[in-house]
Amino acid sequence: MSAQGQWEIVIGLETHTQLSTVSKIFSGASTAFGAAPNTQASAVDVALPGVLPVANKGAVERAIRFGIAIGGVINRRSVFARKNYFYPDLPKGYQISQYELPVVQGGSLSIFTKDGEKTVQLTRAHLEEDAGKSLHEDFHGMSGIDLNRAGTPLLEIVTEPDMRSSEEAVAYAKALHGLVRWIGICDGNMQEGSFRCDANVSVRRFGGPLGTRREIKNLNSFRFLQQAIDYEARWQIATLEDGGTIQQATVLFDPDKGETRAMRTKEDAHDYRYFPDPDLPPLVVSEAWIERVKGELPELPQARRERYQRELGLSAYDAGVLTASREMADYFEQVANGCGDAKLAANWIMGEVSAWLNRLGFVSDTPIADCPIDAATLVQLLKRIQDGTLSGKMAKEVFADIWNQPLQSQGDTVDAIIDKRGLKQLSDAGAIEKIVDEVLTANARSVDEFRAGKDKAFNALVGQVMRASKGRANPAQVNDILKKKLSA
Repeated sequence: MSAQGQWEIVIGLETHTQLSTVSKIFSGASTAFGAAPNTQASAVDVALPGVLPVANKGAVERAIRFGIAIGGVINRRSVFARKNYFYPDLPKGYQISQYELPVVQGGSLSIFTKDGEKTVQLTRAHLEEDAGKSLHEDFHGMSGIDLNRAGTPLLEIVTEPDMRSSEEAVAYAKALHGLVRWIGICDGNMQEGSFRCDANVSVRRFGGPLGTRREIKNLNSFRFLQQAIDYEARWQIATLEDGGTIQQATVLFDPDKGETRAMRTKEDAHDYRYFPDPDLPPLVVSEAWIERVKGELPELPQARRERYQRELGLSAYDAGVLTASREMADYFEQVANGCGDAKLAANWIMGEVSAWLNRLGFVSDTPIADCPIDAATLVQLLKRIQDGTLSGKMAKEVFADIWNQPLQSQGDTVDAIIDKRGLKQLSDAGAIEKIVDEVLTANARSVDEFRAGKDKAFNALVGQVMRASKGRANPAQVNDILKKKLSA
């Protein structure tokens, strides 16, 4: 339910995923990022007379890989079409895309939010070429055109209008981002434009018909995606409640102002005058090709989630978090296998590791890759909890020391830090018993209060023992010895 109470937000996403080929979708020109303007635009990319496009097999194979991963239908025959429109950075006056017969239809993706697991249905995924880029800076009031991106291979992935909040939209975008990187079809670099989302947003009264949608273009961060949807939904609701109407339109999000603004009225398919590209034959995908690609895929996120629940006893939520990226899942498995306790490994990775990454501003697309504590070192630390050398609190101190090690001392082992700081947990029963006796003698009032039925007095006595041992006494042993002494 929206914050406005009587309104429901309806969201569908279109995601332009740049495929990880080294050359463009219909030419041999490079797709490398950062080249000087207009140095990677071939005769085919700008449609000079007499040139013919040829489909990139690697791009098609990546589309097949995606179709298998989402459980979609891979059409054995699909068609490239011309989408006609005129814009300065579209050198041909048309874009080669797919319309009536895309390479992938259907499929779904599971997402996880605070409300639990949800399945988002996909409509289609089709191959197309990117346009160039208009540059508006440093041209003394004029604009420049860089055609390096023209012809870059894209897989446009379209959902059904299944999402009902910006939180769900972001969860879907993150799940999709993780999947395309997991199966190796896209590097996911949002700063370089490799993964861009368009959000179709409308609002309606609960139970009513779908409202008129407005499309927010080119959102290249998860934070902007959430902000743009929230602002757009509030604007549409306010407009309707004031008696206005929503006009179908394409809008842009201004992150500096935190608001959307209309760019143009939204075109419909007939405005683009789609027709099959006469220079490209139908794309035919054989059963043998599909089976070969299927055999080369890694274990997919959904399969790992199910395995973690089935074999390791993790909850659906924990399994979902730990498979957010392939790097995260691999890190978790190394730690879990090393210490032999999947739940302990999950708790530390989702707790202390994630907290430090967030606290120190590691906000990359795969934050676990930024973690300065590798899996082997975390295993050493967890083993010292398991063998009673460290309490949980002490382990967190050692973790912080490892994280903050200066470069010159990196590589210090967990045991070296424990020795250096004198953090070894006191587990000698006789030594703990002696401390307990001293505490009981010095705190007769707390002893009397406990025996009079005041449970808080017991916690006070535990605290005194831990202070007397400088935090080194094994908490479980302290509890056991105290209980025996007090009940004697």
